[in-house]
Amino acid sequence: MDASTGKRNRLTPWYVGLAVILAAVAFIGYRMWAGNCPAPTILEAGVLILVPGVYLVLMYLTLTSQE
Repeated sequence: MDASTGKRNRLTPWYVGLAVILAAVAFIGYRMWAGNCPAPTILEAGVLILVPGVYLVLMYLTLTSQE
């Protein structure tokens, strides 16, 4: 990034968010696995896949729609 032009990748916040979410999903998934979480599989899948996936898609759409 050149300070004089002010141009930067619009998706940089998305990449950072993706890294943070993947780290959180890995940590929560490990805790569920190591602690023998009694939650049903469908709830675990929702927590580990569906919720972060929806969040990432919405964040991506928001950042790509900006000028």
